[in-house]
Amino acid sequence: MTSGLWITLEGGDGSGKTTQAALLEQWLREQGRRVVRTREPGGTDVGVLIRDIVLHHRGDIAPRAEALLYAADRAHHVATLVRPAIERGDVVLQDRYLDSSVAYQGAGRVLDGGEIRDLSLWAAEGALPDLTVLLDVDPATARGRLDAADKPFDRLEAEKGAFHERVRAAFLALAEADPDRFLVVDATRAIDEIAAEIRSRVAPHLS
Repeated sequence: MTSGLWITLEGGDGSGKTTQAALLEQWLREQGRRVVRTREPGGTDVGVLIRDIVLHHRGDIAPRAEALLYAADRAHHVATLVRPAIERGDVVLQDRYLDSSVAYQGAGRVLDGGEIRDLSLWAAEGALPDLTVLLDVDPATARGRLDAADKPFDRLEAEKGAFHERVRAAFLALAEADPDRFLVVDATRAIDEIAAEIRSRVAPHLS
């Protein structure tokens, strides 16, 4: 039976995760693998409701309440979608996981990153991806991309530059602390170059 594989994509808003996820999904299918594309929050029916609250709720949400909502989505998502897909031998290709919570709710909201990570691991029963691709880009460049997209910002995209600087620094620190799991990619490079680098790191996991 083919072994399942779990790949997450991380990075600041505007880093190109959606584009690279689509290219990686296409390549994986060409290799004969079944792919489940998902995201956090919002990968399940319950997650869609939580996503609407944490990203589109008008008004403030207390930082700890926000962290708990993300953890609740994560618990349900892993239990009902991610684990079953991996057990079937599928490749799960996921936009954001617990590293985003450590970066956004921990560093961004100035909460304890260790506590946020522990909360997420408890919610997901210790589950960690096989590979995490971090698309790194400076917040000013990312904001330019978001402005060019000409669409309304969600609650996190609308935060000030200092918030996104803290988020980027947290992502890079997480990658430095766990190099076996992370691939850090310069997200200002050409799209095809980025895709090729990601494929080269994923390929050994398929054999």
